[in-house]
Amino acid sequence: MPQSPWLNISDDSDFSIHNLPYGIFSTASRRPRVGVAIGEYIIDMAAVAGRGKLHDLKVPLEVFEETSLNAFMRLGKAKWKVVRQRLLQWISQENSPLEQLKNECLVRQSEARMHLPVQIGDYTDFYASEEHATNVGTMFRGKENALLPNWKHMPIAYHGRTSSIVVSGTDIHRPKGQIMPAGAETPVFAETQKLDFELEMAAVVGKDSQLGHPVSTEEAEDYIFGFVLFNDWSARDIQRWEYVPLGPFLGKNFASSISPWIVPLEALQAFQKDGPEQIPNPLPYLQKANPRNFDVQLEVSLQFEEGESQVISQTNFRHMYWSIHQQIAHHTVNGCNLRVGDLLASGTISGKTPGSQGSMLELSWNGERPLQLNSGVSRSFVEDGDTIRMRGFAEKENIRIGFGEVTTKILPAL
Repeated sequence: MPQSPWLNISDDSDFSIHNLPYGIFSTASRRPRVGVAIGEYIIDMAAVAGRGKLHDLKVPLEVFEETSLNAFMRLGKAKWKVVRQRLLQWISQENSPLEQLKNECLVRQSEARMHLPVQIGDYTDFYASEEHATNVGTMFRGKENALLPNWKHMPIAYHGRTSSIVVSGTDIHRPKGQIMPAGAETPVFAETQKLDFELEMAAVVGKDSQLGHPVSTEEAEDYIFGFVLFNDWSARDIQRWEYVPLGPFLGKNFASSISPWIVPLEALQAFQKDGPEQIPNPLPYLQKANPRNFDVQLEVSLQFEEGESQVISQTNFRHMYWSIHQQIAHHTVNGCNLRVGDLLASGTISGKTPGSQGSMLELSWNGERPLQLNSGVSRSFVEDGDTIRMRGFAEKENIRIGFGEVTTKILPAL
């Protein structure tokens, strides 16, 4: 499908006609509402619907005036599809209703403020990259015990905190907590010295499941509205002291950052790829006729205060050992129900090659091998004033689907 004949969209834009991601935006004259990104613009869906252009699709105007996408998602996959098809039609045709209303219905992204796109119900963080799990296990348990016995039998995960999930552009203060210094016998209360990012993707749940009824790997895609970039901030020294026996708490729940645009699952279908071979074979409930991952290229840049930005990690979402289909099947196999707006984060995404690790913990090997930046500055972990920027896109045959970015600056502890 060509780009629009009436709307100028750069060939390298994250927001091509093949994408059409959803978000919540506002401007000086428009209160928060639903928008769809296209090129440098946002389609004001409330303005479009308010002029009766979606009336025949039986999509209520009110869902586009909400401050989250939850109401729109609850309309179901059939409605998502017809709205997407209508927008595709309008953008690709001259003299379409959208072109005629462009002055009223198109807003420049540069003039908009982005908000958290969904009202998040529950948040689950998986641990689904074999390379990441192996690296971390090797550091703390040795090479022979890198992966715990259960790791290749089920997707490991924990339930996180939703109140501290923030949208890209929200600054984060360095957290404090209990830390056990090396060689000490008692802990101290101090600000973390090992602040870290985690490069992840997160699926946004767009359909409720029924309590007590598992969702199979074959049904899993019916529950996914789309994906966002996800930065699960971590305080490694706080985490290491507290996580036994119950797992992550203060070392994780102080903040997670997400990108403002949700890329629809439908836009990513052409980018599905075979995942890694799984040995041993998973139990039957985790098996799928075609276990697939998504071929999304990812990168992390670090910019220190008043300095240049430098890419420090490049990897791909397709490397995940446990697919999102398997994650959903495992999440619900005991009867746990999913709800519209839930976030299912992939866990840190790391590759096999140098520079493809998705955290500073791995890139610097827990500080033993500080990362050297071009300017002569080195980093073992993230320091005050640093800005971390994550980007992601899928691309093939002149089709580009981008996720925008999730950007966060670290401020000193309060």
